[in-house]
Amino acid sequence: MIPSAPVADIHAHVLLPELGDYVARADPSGFAAHQDLERRRHGEASLQNSATMIRQRWPQLTDPERRLADMDTAGVEVQVVSPSPSHYYYFADQALAMEVAPRTNMAIRTLVDRAPQRLHGFGLVPLQHPGLMVGALEHAVVECGLLGVEIGSFAPSPEAGAGTVELSDARLEPFWARAEELGAIVFLHPFGCSLDERLDHFYLSNTVSQPAENAVALSHLIFAGVLDRHPELKLLAAHGGGYLPTTLGRSDHAWKVRSEAHGCADPPSSYIKRIWFDSLLHSPTELRALVAAAGADHVLLGSDYPFDMGSDDPVADVRDAGLSATDEDNILRHNAAALGLRVHARRE
Repeated sequence: MIPSAPVADIHAHVLLPELGDYVARADPSGFAAHQDLERRRHGEASLQNSATMIRQRWPQLTDPERRLADMDTAGVEVQVVSPSPSHYYYFADQALAMEVAPRTNMAIRTLVDRAPQRLHGFGLVPLQHPGLMVGALEHAVVECGLLGVEIGSFAPSPEAGAGTVELSDARLEPFWARAEELGAIVFLHPFGCSLDERLDHFYLSNTVSQPAENAVALSHLIFAGVLDRHPELKLLAAHGGGYLPTTLGRSDHAWKVRSEAHGCADPPSSYIKRIWFDSLLHSPTELRALVAAAGADHVLLGSDYPFDMGSDDPVADVRDAGLSATDEDNILRHNAAALGLRVHARRE
């Protein structure tokens, strides 16, 4: 009898305090400006609450043994660990960016090596420097043996007057091509929002920003034809893809009637089944809608462990959606292997 595939959580994070200390020493003015931007974006109340949450969850964020124990409690057998998005440091210049990415990749590899039967990892690439992304991707995947890399929804270019690097930027074409060639997973996880102070109350900087940024970033990829040019690209979107997967009627209409919205070969809604999504939506109704839009074969278990906006019982969240037994089993177990996660046999 062949053991069934393990329950696999594709969305979990680790905090790397040594990395933050290194960046703060290497570029104190850039680091301070980054902190000021976060204050503007989030507001003082949210920053204070987040600081308290981080202190309380410090062991979960930094201690591998605590992580494995919590996985056991949640019924998660395999977990893919990605850096906290606070480690993107997209303000870094080229020299510092060439240090941040490999340091992060090696730190994730070290964590994975603590429990290689149960942990896998994503590394980082410097989205603010498109020309450096292929090298960082190869370091993460080829040299460190990670499954892929995590990226944000956009990056302010550190070069004066250079604007913003969107995922539709033509300079990213070599990165998408190399990721496709390597079979690397590209994990889209927003951090920060260009709306800035408009979201600095009520924790809108997270509750509205994350799904909105997912929708914007995925739309850039779709409308720019990135998925046409790279049909085998393994793109995984956090937080169920945000607002986009179930609200594409307007995009399809624009594709039909506006020439500037016709950069992709097919209606935008058709690309949803080419993208992978995690299950972290905090709503059985919304999870069912995502499954209907993307297909149960393109949704994977995600917890956002160990943050307070994640789920302490992600397996139960999937089961609460009332899906068929086959769909539920695919989301919890089998889709991770189909995406390319090198899962090990389930422990009996």
